[in-house]
Amino acid sequence: MAQHLKDREAYQRLNFLYQAAHCVLSQNPENVELARFYCFTQKTITRRLVLRQDPSVKRTFCKKCCSLLVPGLTATTRQKRLRGKNRFTVIKCILCGQCKTFLNNPDHSLWVDRDEAQQELQKEQNQLKSSQNTKPGCSRPPTPGAAQTTQ
Repeated sequence: MAQHLKDREAYQRLNFLYQAAHCVLSQNPENVELARFYCFTQKTITRRLVLRQDPSVKRTFCKKCCSLLVPGLTATTRQKRLRGKNRFTVIKCILCGQCKTFLNNPDHSLWVDRDEAQQELQKEQNQLKSSQNTKPGCSRPPTPGAAQTTQ
């Protein structure tokens, strides 16, 4: 059963813009401005409708110039080792010079990807369904022809 999603059409539009930006860069690497326009439009829609994007999608955008960060094309990717054994991935936008640093820990997982997050989501959905089924003042009217007893 498909999960009911608020603003489904908006997420479909965001997905289309993200894929279009990737296609533009893969077909013509010099056409960075069109890809930036698609990414800026996606950012504007997300902000206007107050939607949350997946972290993996947000990590591929430059916050400063709204370009799509493709390693080797619009961004450089480096691995750094700081403070002992902690490893970091540093992504630098070629267009504006903005840097993003991410922890590169193989054991690390985002909270959204963990089992406990999925369990909490299931609990919230079940509570929402049960509250919708038992709303006060929303009882069904009696069906015609049904036997009614009054005591």
